[in-house]
Amino acid sequence: MIVAATHGCRSTRSARARQKRRHGVAAVELAVLLPLLGFLFVIALDYSRIFYFTMVVTNCARSGAIYGSQNPTTANDTSGISSNALMDAADMAPSSLTVTSATDNSTNPTYVDVTVSYTFNTITNYPGVPSTTNIARTVRMLVTPWTPNN
Repeated sequence: MIVAATHGCRSTRSARARQKRRHGVAAVELAVLLPLLGFLFVIALDYSRIFYFTMVVTNCARSGAIYGSQNPTTANDTSGISSNALMDAADMAPSSLTVTSATDNSTNPTYVDVTVSYTFNTITNYPGVPSTTNIARTVRMLVTPWTPNN
């Protein structure tokens, strides 16, 4: 039993010796990885921002197309389509969005196309990561005719 006790004591000493030699290793590892973690955080933040703005632009185009698809008169009402599209962009400056609409016929249109575009700017400029991205969405909807076909 004396041998077992001595052996257990030696392993405890060597474990303590290893701990003493490793002071500050966690701090060095954090210092080495912190720039990478910060870069990944900013990239994730910009990715979530571009996802949010893409959803806003899509909803704006959809709202404008819904307004334009009501009847042939609203399909040709470009200012009404634009104002309805911009109503969904509460968090964005209206001057930063571009809304265009088009129909296949000016007197009796069968569809309306609404395109909304926005220029997205990233928070920071990193090499290899584009600082601006154009987000554009087009929604096409059928226009409800004044009299349905029989």
